[in-house]
Amino acid sequence: MIPFSTFLAGQTVLIDGAMGTEVQRRRPDLRIAPDMCVLHEPALIESIHYDYLVSGVDVLTTNTFGANGYKCADTDTTPSALIHAAVGCARRARERYIADHGTRPIYVALDIGPIGALLAPAGDMSPERAYDLYREQVEAGVAAGVDLIIIETQTDLAELKYAVLAAREHSDLPVLASMSFEHTGRTFTGTDVVSMATTLEGLGVTAVGINCSFGAAETRPLVDALLAATKLPLIVQPNGGIPDADGHSRFDVQAHLDHMRYFLSRGVEIIGGCCGTDPALMARLHALRGEVHGTRPSVTPVTRVSSYAETVVLGQGPLMIGERINPTGKRELQEELRRGVLDRVVREAVVQRREGAALLDINVGTSGVDEPTLLPRAVRAVQAVTGTPLVIDTASPTALAAAARVVAGKPLLNSVNAGEDSLAQVLPIARRYGACVLGLTLDENGIPDTAKGRLALAEKIVTRALEWGIPRENILIDCLTLTLGTGAENVRITAEAVALVKRELGVATALGVSNISFGMPERSIINRTFLQMALAHGLDAPIANPGDRGMTDTLAAYRVLAGYDDGAREWIARARKVQDEAEAPSPVSTILAAIVDGLEAETLRLTKELLARKAPLDVVNEDLIGALNEVGRRFETQELFLPQLIRASQTAQVAFAEVKRVLEAKGETAADRGTIILATVRHDVHDIGKNIVKVVLENYGYRIIDLGKDVPPQAILDACRTYHARLVGLSALMTTTVVSMQETIALLKREIPDVQVVVGGAVLNERYAADIGADRYAAHPAAVADIAAAFFGTREDPMR
Repeated sequence: MIPFSTFLAGQTVLIDGAMGTEVQRRRPDLRIAPDMCVLHEPALIESIHYDYLVSGVDVLTTNTFGANGYKCADTDTTPSALIHAAVGCARRARERYIADHGTRPIYVALDIGPIGALLAPAGDMSPERAYDLYREQVEAGVAAGVDLIIIETQTDLAELKYAVLAAREHSDLPVLASMSFEHTGRTFTGTDVVSMATTLEGLGVTAVGINCSFGAAETRPLVDALLAATKLPLIVQPNGGIPDADGHSRFDVQAHLDHMRYFLSRGVEIIGGCCGTDPALMARLHALRGEVHGTRPSVTPVTRVSSYAETVVLGQGPLMIGERINPTGKRELQEELRRGVLDRVVREAVVQRREGAALLDINVGTSGVDEPTLLPRAVRAVQAVTGTPLVIDTASPTALAAAARVVAGKPLLNSVNAGEDSLAQVLPIARRYGACVLGLTLDENGIPDTAKGRLALAEKIVTRALEWGIPRENILIDCLTLTLGTGAENVRITAEAVALVKRELGVATALGVSNISFGMPERSIINRTFLQMALAHGLDAPIANPGDRGMTDTLAAYRVLAGYDDGAREWIARARKVQDEAEAPSPVSTILAAIVDGLEAETLRLTKELLARKAPLDVVNEDLIGALNEVGRRFETQELFLPQLIRASQTAQVAFAEVKRVLEAKGETAADRGTIILATVRHDVHDIGKNIVKVVLENYGYRIIDLGKDVPPQAILDACRTYHARLVGLSALMTTTVVSMQETIALLKREIPDVQVVVGGAVLNERYAADIGADRYAAHPAAVADIAAAFFGTREDPMR
């Protein structure tokens, strides 16, 4: 059989459709998790695989979506046992099909779904543990004889990165990776399709795409965005109508096919189906791919640096890299870093982003610091409070690799130089993690004193990077700024070198602008004048202090004058902001701002100040609850994403803990706002959403009884009676477990008529929630707080 990558290059590939909903349709009486069917109902799984092959699919995905160590922890089996059994089912179906219908290329793909736990710092799962769980699955799949790996339905880009690394580092198989998006155009944790593609492209996946999420119609704008963002083959596997609790589906097949026809006409290379799709639909897709043969639109390579939530393009208008997370000359920051404290690092990240930095440089190098340990910690801490793309700044290759590995996105590595040791150590790191790399025009002999000399070193760096397989668009050059005090000719040399690099090498440029004025009076004037000069010579990314108004004004003015600010919209908005700030009172740090920004030390200080002049419960009701409400509002409007929501909730816990301490010292207790039962329903082991809801509700002062995951209906009823609870929150991720949710609701309503049930999860919507008898549907964690407040009468329900 020809290798899958060769097969993909020659035609449109058809992957099979849903497994879980097909199991539910064929065996509605079955009361075991779909993954367990490979052990207890292998004939059922094999028959579904066989029917998909008859429909014309090229790839069978193993029934191993949840076969990981985390989800198997409470079972009597192992991921390896499930994976070997599942691969056996798929291979037997392939053998039977070939015996019945003849030989053709048929590939068995190891299917890997999300772990089911939130990664630190937002959750309790360490990145190292996540990697090991994925490694275990990959190794089992390779041993069982799969032909490729499909990593699907991911919502956390950091988790997906670890899954891809595990697959790439423990196999030589093709890796297909896809994420599940919501109606906002982002995943549950805030990732957009361009940031996904930017990150995965660098990690060397075979194809990238979208699965599950919703129907084909809603997928269309996301696919268009992907087509414009990447040259990688695209995967499109939308849902086919999620079945209701009775197994019926509201699904317009013809409309679905019309959208799939559009995807094929645009050159999408891999199609298939997710929840609600079946062999009959795959047969129609098989016929459709024979009719429609489109061509992908051309994609011009650009220099992209991304976080999990934002992608910055360098070389299409200058953007500032914030320089202040750097201990050089900052004694207080140095002392904090030596103690392993990151409060100032986090604060500088938040403030610099607010001041206008498009990227954030992170440097923790100072004496007495273990950089390989501290730099990854700093990266994670910054990612928890902002989605700004990152520049990893260190002279230690070990620290550079450790930090690049944990970035949720595609970072810029700062830096490599033209010295042989540096090239040999840094370029493999950039290649391995798909990062951009910043090259400094110096080598073992120092910095050349001519522009052409610096160009020669830049050319050496670019050539060697290309030899390592690093594309030109991932290379930036820093021609190095020497202080004006060493000679005025250095200014001209640097500017000319920037122009030469842009013209001769065609790569983006960066420059530490403020170095020019070191040791000089009136530094700000010199800095902004040199910035203007460098911009005119082609500088793309000045590394500077965004808090220097002169620098940001100069950059903004250049963008509008050079035509990068269409219609002067950025300039006008900036002018209005400046005017508003001038008319407003002097800004002071508030408890609201500290909690929203996730600044724990600041929050504790401000809480103590409030408690010194206000009653503890007044602080809770007037300040802390208001801050949490604002966090929820910003989450709903996508000003904040899930990592910031969780960080803000964790930060609020610092304030509540201080209030509790003061109350206990006075012999008092905080008011009980009410008891809420939370559970993930029977046969569903995905509890990320439930756990986030728990964190949010606990901050509001509710007593939370968390029953965990895979909870039987009777256990939930018993908890309601034991704790006298009348508000229950139920979660389900899998379509096959919505039946359990409906059974739970029916039992609760029958036994405790006045109980109120709130439901949430990726497979639900408001209409579906009503169909299964729920009282309310919560689309996100912040919405549950609003529902609870209305139920317990603590504030008006904004959702009614």
